[in-house]
Amino acid sequence: MSDLKELLTYIAKNLVDNPDEVNITEREEETETVFELRVNASDMGKVIGRQGRIAKEIRALMRSVAARQGKRISVDIVD
Repeated sequence: MSDLKELLTYIAKNLVDNPDEVNITEREEETETVFELRVNASDMGKVIGRQGRIAKEIRALMRSVAARQGKRISVDIVD
């Protein structure tokens, strides 16, 4: 598992009430790696936050860490 995926897993598991149901899939696209984050339906609000603030911060943090490694990533939160 990549260190970026491990970081995203760590962040998500610490935000939700059901950490065992955090699932992240990784897929390569032409210019970037896309991480799809799935959590229990009852935890969606905790991961997204009011007006999407937490989701924005997760994406910003992950992009910043990836940029330091010379990579491009995006994080999709799917239900």
